[in-house]
Amino acid sequence: MEVSSVKKLEQMEFSLESVTDLSSSSVSSSSPAVATFSCVDGVTELRFLPSDSTHCFNFDLASAQLFKLGPVHFICVSDSSSSTEEKSFSQGVNIKFKTEKDSKDFCDSFEEWTKDAVVQGSSLQNGTVSAKKSKFDNKIEASSAKMYFHYYGQLLHQQNMLQDYVRTGTYYAAVMENRSDFAGRIVVDVGAGSGILSMFAAQAGAKHVYAVEASEMAEYARKLIAGNPLFAERITVIKGKVEDIDLPEKADILISEPMGTLLVNERMLESYVIARDRFMSPKGKMFPTVGRIHMAPFSDEFLFIEMANKAMFWQQQNYYGVDLTPLYGSAHQGYFSQPVVDAFDPRVLVAPPMFHMIDFTQMKEEDFYEIDIPLKFTASMCTRLHGLACWFDVLFDGSTVQRWLTTAPGAPTTHWYQIRCVLSQPIYVMAGQEITGRLHLIAHSAQSYTIDLTLSAKMWGPGASQGGILQSSTCKFDLKEPYYRMSQPQAYPVAQEPPLQPQPELSTQQDIQTQNDELEEELLQQPPQNPSTQL
Repeated sequence: MEVSSVKKLEQMEFSLESVTDLSSSSVSSSSPAVATFSCVDGVTELRFLPSDSTHCFNFDLASAQLFKLGPVHFICVSDSSSSTEEKSFSQGVNIKFKTEKDSKDFCDSFEEWTKDAVVQGSSLQNGTVSAKKSKFDNKIEASSAKMYFHYYGQLLHQQNMLQDYVRTGTYYAAVMENRSDFAGRIVVDVGAGSGILSMFAAQAGAKHVYAVEASEMAEYARKLIAGNPLFAERITVIKGKVEDIDLPEKADILISEPMGTLLVNERMLESYVIARDRFMSPKGKMFPTVGRIHMAPFSDEFLFIEMANKAMFWQQQNYYGVDLTPLYGSAHQGYFSQPVVDAFDPRVLVAPPMFHMIDFTQMKEEDFYEIDIPLKFTASMCTRLHGLACWFDVLFDGSTVQRWLTTAPGAPTTHWYQIRCVLSQPIYVMAGQEITGRLHLIAHSAQSYTIDLTLSAKMWGPGASQGGILQSSTCKFDLKEPYYRMSQPQAYPVAQEPPLQPQPELSTQQDIQTQNDELEEELLQQPPQNPSTQL
């Protein structure tokens, strides 16, 4: 049905009174023209052909915009396709219609064909590259993407990840222990960074590795790989996004490190599954294969007081003559909207953890847009509950060895640490009491998530059969803006004795006798004490 409608629209032509190139300063260049909508090789176009010229103005409808200057006067412009970092207009024309009816018909067709361009762009077959705006650019705001790729384009941040020996060592072990999965196979490294995982795959005997990296780190990866001749001939670095680039062959193995804080932060897991759909063969493997988000309620009075005290600054009523208290509520809410990233003692957990599994081999891209996790715990102690603690692990499901990479509290610390969502209003729980709630994550265009957390304490003991909620607390968090709390205060600092003052050396017997004489003289000068008072 879509093909027939496109053919029908393709035959439609619109007569224009004049068309003028905006880049031309000559007014005499204006001439009658014909506007035609067409679909060429899956790309919808708008063409303006002046009657007195062989030059045709072509506009990709995925990036074309129409501006109305008057009833019959319009400007049509197109975004530059050569630059993805800064939006600019590559060309534009000034068009005029003979009647208002012609202009209205043209606008209706323009809107219909523009929508058609978006639909076609979202259903491209694997292996083809679209000249339209990529899926990544459509869902991620440009400023966030620019900062993201700038961050990962710096060597110091790559070094931070490489020096996470738990992370790097686990990846190396997962690859080398499963050589049979890599030997003689085609591998795609999604978000290759420095290219370290590509070189692991080459060490394991991969036939060829395509290292895909969108940031400027791609140039460093080329340099590093070229400096390792044993791998250089079998690794090709491709600078670009997996949503945009094309590969000459299908992959047997996809390897990537797409995990962020709380597993899903930075939204790279979506690119990971897009690469799966575009590049991986039906029987291919993914390293990592599945991920799990672990959750447990916690009690940490010191952390809660620390968070609450941050807003105390805004309770000053005379700050250089200014009353700051009107902003105290907003400041308090702002501090408690920040998830806390740190490494905590697992003894702060007040209930056994539960987990939510994400299968990277089955998840669709759209499944990451909204993640809803029902919560249910049983308290193991009587305490004040301050929030929900979270961490994650991923599985490398190799044919020979299954290996887990964990960020759990109590395990060796990684650069991901753990994350805690602190409630602004704690709740009280008893041992054996049931704790229910909901962790709701909604993706946003800044490559992160908004988190809605609700925790409730249910009726317990003899009244448990009646059901119902005794207490409930809700808070909203922005995963994009965490509080990195790398150093924690000591729980109960021990008071230390003041250091003893160094005594002067007594070199001779005469010095000793002199000190004894002075002490005896001081004692004789003291008034006698009342024995009853002493008693």
